[in-house]
Amino acid sequence: MKILTLLSLGLLTAGFAAAQSKSFYDFTVKSIDGTTYSLSQLKGKKVMVVNTASKCGYTPQYEILQKLYTDYKDKNFVIIGFPANNFGSQEPGTNSQIREFCTANYGVTFPMMEKISVKGDDIHPLYKWLTSKAENGVMDSEVKWNFQKYLIDEKGKLVDVLFSKEKPDSEKVIAWINGK
Repeated sequence: MKILTLLSLGLLTAGFAAAQSKSFYDFTVKSIDGTTYSLSQLKGKKVMVVNTASKCGYTPQYEILQKLYTDYKDKNFVIIGFPANNFGSQEPGTNSQIREFCTANYGVTFPMMEKISVKGDDIHPLYKWLTSKAENGVMDSEVKWNFQKYLIDEKGKLVDVLFSKEKPDSEKVIAWINGK
C-alpha cells in the first residue's frame, strides 16, 4: 500500500512539474489572416499579450499599443493582440472586419491573432495557460475585461498581469521592457 501511495504521489508531482514547465513558446495560434503562428518564434523577446475589442471604452488603447510597439519592437519587445467577444459583445466583427478596423483607425502593425474566447467553457488554450497557476506555474488570474495585459519574459514565462485601466505605456511597463 505504501508503495502504491508513493507511486501515486510521484506521478502527481511529476504531472504538476510538467504543467509548470510549459511555456508561452509551446503554443501555436492562428493569425488574424488565418495562418499558423508559432509563439516559439518569439523566444528571447518580451511579449505583451492583450485581449482586444473594437467597441469598448478602452479601444483607444490600440493607439498607445501601436506607439509602444513602434518604439520598442527593435528592443526585443512585441505585442500580440487577441480579439475577443467575451465582454458586452464589444467585438462582434469577423477577423477581416477587425483587421480592417485596426488598420484603418489605429494603423496597427503589431501581430493580431484570430478572434478567440478568453474565458468560459470555450477558453482558448493559451488563455487557459495565462490564467491558471496550475498551467503557468506563477499565478491564477481572471480576464476581467477587454484590454487586459499579460507580460511574458524572454524565456516564455508569465511575469505579470495588468488590468484594463493600466495604460500599455505605464511607467511599470516601460521599466519592465527596459529591464529596470
